[in-house]
Amino acid sequence: MSADVVVHIVDDEEPVRKSLAFLLSMTGYAARAHESATAFLKVAPQLERACLVTDLRMPDMSGVELLHRLREAGAMLPTIVITGHGDVPMAVEAMKAGALDFIEKPFEDEVLLEAVRHAAEELDRRNVGIGDVEAIRGRIGQLTERERQVMDGIVAGLPNKTIAFDLDISPRTVEVHRASVMAKMGARNLPDLVRMVLADGTRQR
Repeated sequence: MSADVVVHIVDDEEPVRKSLAFLLSMTGYAARAHESATAFLKVAPQLERACLVTDLRMPDMSGVELLHRLREAGAMLPTIVITGHGDVPMAVEAMKAGALDFIEKPFEDEVLLEAVRHAAEELDRRNVGIGDVEAIRGRIGQLTERERQVMDGIVAGLPNKTIAFDLDISPRTVEVHRASVMAKMGARNLPDLVRMVLADGTRQR
């Protein structure tokens, strides 16, 4: 599967571009590095069988703006956004703009490779089907009202302490509800949960 997929890397830091390109090429992917979002936009409309790994914060334009520009150009690709700690709300905005996944720095190599594998698979399965949306709504329907409140806080990128303060419960109780939400939703991680909530358009704000 990896042999026919080209992974495009957009990051303004050369060491990061080289490191990611090396990791991906060693794993069997063809990798192409771009020093800016502007440079990538020039080639994006001609790409086929490609996915994108982009930094969230860059000098010329943010990863969120890049996604908006790709959509406007009809050149949307399965996209993984790399984000710094504390940028979860912005990463969620990127997913609303069409990103498939986001990864918080620092991350293990395998975390990125798993996200790229997922992006490559998405090329063959671009849209969430109606049945998937119904299943997600069914899972959300199994949550208690408190669990839904905690989930909304998680997806908004709020830390446990803030969610606890807003709901007048202890941070430990938030942790318990958070674990229950992840289990009931069948979410492997935060991006997975965000994807499900975005697929269920009734909960978008």
